[in-house]
Amino acid sequence: MAANYASVNNTQTSPYGSGDPYYNESTGYVTPHRPPVKKTSNWIKYGVPAAIVIVVGVVVGAVLGTRAANKSASESAAGSSAAATSAIGAKNDLGIFPTGTDSLYMLPLYPATTNTAAFTVPTFVSTNNPDYAWPQDPFQPSNPNPTQVRSDRPRLIAPSYKWAVLPQLIANDPYLSSWNNTIFGNASTYNALPPVAYYYDGGNGILDIARQIKQRVKAFSYVYRMTNDTKWVDRTWTELQNAAGNLTGGWGPDNSTKWNPTHFLDTAELTAAYGIAYDWLYDQWTSDQKASIVWTMIEYAVTDPLYFGWWTNNTDGNWNCVCNNGLTMGSLAILGDDTSGTAQQLLGMTVTNALQNCALAPSSDGTWSETPDYWYFGTTGHAEMSASLLSATGSSYQLLDINPGFNLTSLFHMYVVGPGSLFNYGDTGPNKFTATANGLLFYGNYYNQPAYQLFQRDQADAPDPVEHVLWASMRSSWADENALFVAIKAGTLQSHQTHNDLDCGDFVMDALGTRWFGELGDGNYNAYGYFESDAQDSPRWLYYRKRTEGQNTVLIGAQNQNVLAAPTVQFDSSGTTQGPTTAFNAPNGSNAYFIADISSAYFNVTSLSRGIRLLNSRTQVLLQDEINAQASVMWRAQTNATVSISNSGLTATLTIGTQTVQVDLLNPPSGAQFTTMDAVRLSTDPPTPSGNPDQPNPGVTVLVISLPAGTYTLEVLMTPQWPGVSSTSYVTPSSVPLNQWSLTSHP
Repeated sequence: MAANYASVNNTQTSPYGSGDPYYNESTGYVTPHRPPVKKTSNWIKYGVPAAIVIVVGVVVGAVLGTRAANKSASESAAGSSAAATSAIGAKNDLGIFPTGTDSLYMLPLYPATTNTAAFTVPTFVSTNNPDYAWPQDPFQPSNPNPTQVRSDRPRLIAPSYKWAVLPQLIANDPYLSSWNNTIFGNASTYNALPPVAYYYDGGNGILDIARQIKQRVKAFSYVYRMTNDTKWVDRTWTELQNAAGNLTGGWGPDNSTKWNPTHFLDTAELTAAYGIAYDWLYDQWTSDQKASIVWTMIEYAVTDPLYFGWWTNNTDGNWNCVCNNGLTMGSLAILGDDTSGTAQQLLGMTVTNALQNCALAPSSDGTWSETPDYWYFGTTGHAEMSASLLSATGSSYQLLDINPGFNLTSLFHMYVVGPGSLFNYGDTGPNKFTATANGLLFYGNYYNQPAYQLFQRDQADAPDPVEHVLWASMRSSWADENALFVAIKAGTLQSHQTHNDLDCGDFVMDALGTRWFGELGDGNYNAYGYFESDAQDSPRWLYYRKRTEGQNTVLIGAQNQNVLAAPTVQFDSSGTTQGPTTAFNAPNGSNAYFIADISSAYFNVTSLSRGIRLLNSRTQVLLQDEINAQASVMWRAQTNATVSISNSGLTATLTIGTQTVQVDLLNPPSGAQFTTMDAVRLSTDPPTPSGNPDQPNPGVTVLVISLPAGTYTLEVLMTPQWPGVSSTSYVTPSSVPLNQWSLTSHP
């Protein structure tokens, strides 16, 4: 019998937006504990820090569900006018599809049933109707050049022709209308606050406050352009004057390092903020104000960025994308008014440098070079830079095309997002503020992939979980916050901009609205040697959260994994698709599996392979390790649950709130049983650098299986206790060697 997700919260008739609709993510991962999510969120509040990026340009893209021409006229003409009109009418009648939001990542809650009159295949219809789609950009240069810009303002992301039609689009689209309302609300909130105060964070410099200023400038500038109320121009000017140090009390150092160029991310984000303000409000600035803004940008940002530009060489992650974007947006904004020639000089460098670095950040399958969290920063920079170049000069100069992986990096994000959180391996980074996932709107439009836009908007229109070469995710539903979700990685351990962990074989598991096995996240960015290197002897690997023992994987000989690991993988999936429905139960035979040979990640093994698969119509998980080791073996998984172990030691019951997961050790080798440990370093570990202790991990328990050197098969079955499902409905699979796994080898 398949699990009936409608019974997960059986006090309500709806499994989505149910009696406990706010995702109960475990709280011990990354201290301090996250406070409970308030139960007052409705959809209009979704993306409070991000909505400005969605609407402007829609932003960077398209009216969702109704798109205009982009790469070819034939694509935009797809679908009949009647179909478009019908789909648009149904969408407007229904309004915002999700019923609310949940979790730390503000993911949507969906209704219990799908309105099949409004949501069916296809879920996306093209149209050229001017009431619902952008007109074509009149600026179409025949020979684009980064230093030859359009004559009208604004230049950046959203030219004047988009602003002219935006009110009409808002009136005809419930999403644009709600986002527009959110932006106005945000602007009013920011307006009531004093200008952003200077605060230097030793780990991230002034990056947080730089992004807050960018956030405010976008909101103020947007509201002015929608209302023509000059109070928003004045409020923007106050924010700019403040960050330039021109208000009483100053702001940061009184010299050319005011914008902290040694941590050039800070400088770049402030440059982008000033560029947006200068460009979007260009016609409202006086000559003196323009001169002041240009001087500030030249003095604090773009005079000699290469002096601080370590990120310009062999840096294919977020640093290169963010820094090149800030310099590009700032330079495009002041080009023609900058008499020093600096802006023109920079535009001759940033595009080429981004092509050599930023554009190469996704691998061939779209996986981001750093971590899922740093994906936000990198793709926001890449999307803003590409969109600004397209709008200002008519071309992205291959930033979107030189690496086919950028067409797939939206899929990486989609599959790494679980029912209520990311598969957040490695470092999670600073506060995001203006770094969002709204690049999916831009990429979906450019690459003609509506699923990216529908996912980011909210729509559950995605295929079966796709395994991504050296990592995988699998789930039972795209639209149920209680769904079963597992993700696992087996990639290389170097060349991730020193943001990764020593974590081949690491996994997470969600079910019943809770993360049961999860990640500890960042270490202390200010700790000695934390970012020194990713070499085997790096001080980074002395800290528990970065060591192999701090991950959900196998520890051999109480030693860290080998940074030169080169795993190989195989995988398969039943190809189940959810389609346009939100009320979905996986059918019999629906499954997926992933097997990684991670032998090369260890120093004292003959072989070590790890496999994970979904069982029983995606209601149970089997994790299997085959180990031949010449040193001690320790299977480890970090959990925030209360753990109770049976007298036999072969069953661990995990409890969070009223929910439980049963974890069984099947066919145990002699001496194998579950025990628990605290999430602290082993007594045999080398010490951390003096004065740099590990961060505490309160509330975290490590579920452990410890064995001496030897040859073992460890089969761990994880069974969420779905309400309303009898114990006889669960399966206990037969023992099958990993090399015999197939789609039909297990129930």
